[in-house]
Amino acid sequence: MTLYNNPIVIERADPWIFRHTDGYYYFMGSVPGYQEIELRRARHLNDLENAERKIIWRAHEYGEMSRLIWAPEIHFLNGKWYVYFAASDDEEIRDQHHHHRMFVLENSEADPFKGIWTEKGKVNTQFDSFSLDGTVFTHKGMLYYVWAQLDPAIPGNSNLYLSKMENPWTLTDKQVLLSIPEYDWEKRGFWVNEGPAVIERNGKVFITYSASATDENYCMGLLWAEADSDLLDGYSWHKSKVPVFQSSEENQQFGPGHNSFTKAEDNETDLIVYHARPKKNDMEDPLNNPDRHARVQEFKWNEEGFPIFGEPVAD
Repeated sequence: MTLYNNPIVIERADPWIFRHTDGYYYFMGSVPGYQEIELRRARHLNDLENAERKIIWRAHEYGEMSRLIWAPEIHFLNGKWYVYFAASDDEEIRDQHHHHRMFVLENSEADPFKGIWTEKGKVNTQFDSFSLDGTVFTHKGMLYYVWAQLDPAIPGNSNLYLSKMENPWTLTDKQVLLSIPEYDWEKRGFWVNEGPAVIERNGKVFITYSASATDENYCMGLLWAEADSDLLDGYSWHKSKVPVFQSSEENQQFGPGHNSFTKAEDNETDLIVYHARPKKNDMEDPLNNPDRHARVQEFKWNEEGFPIFGEPVAD
């Protein structure tokens, strides 16, 4: 069992790790101040804190991509690099029309530290409202997009949706509602389902997601569907009634969530990547507290083929 230097990256919430065929682990997370997108890479997870890094994009001075740059993640699709992220505009009014939308960057260089990152524009969904945390996955040769969005007709702050993609920045017509905040643990502070991450194992497609406010109440839920089912049929999906990863008083880890998945260096062991706080939040707005640090740990699968995350490990 590998020991990880948790936290592996300081002050990076919403951590995303992608292991490429070049042997590098590529890392992104929300940078405090929320004005830029930073890319890091290292051949060993424990080296990411002091790894090679580069600012690949900065927020615009004004307009819809000028504030609150959140949760960037890097993918390699069809021979090109893509970064998905959310950004807000510079309006003072914060309603569903003046807040976050989802955007895509593209780089055609083999090395994402080189070349030009081109803005491919906004990911347009079926209705125009607060939206964030888009991620992509390929299933049976088709590209899918999962994200969080506010529906003004549904009580709460954000729900989870799924759609196929025509290309890495364009959705197809059909948009499926996967989950809304319905249990108490999803509605503490805010009614939230966000931060989806996808992993396919044991004949099932699993989507983890995060719920509630971003303080110590933040925790993770789980959705799943059979791999052979129609993923765009809402009835294919099931939902855990209890959180699958949550704060640990014993280990002094609070508000674990907004996770991603990667493989250990043995290419076999599954790892969950997530952020957590070392203490309960003591600031009025938890988003202004930079103490969400990126962490990695191994997890197992039970006899029914479901992930068992345990609890967040101590530093």
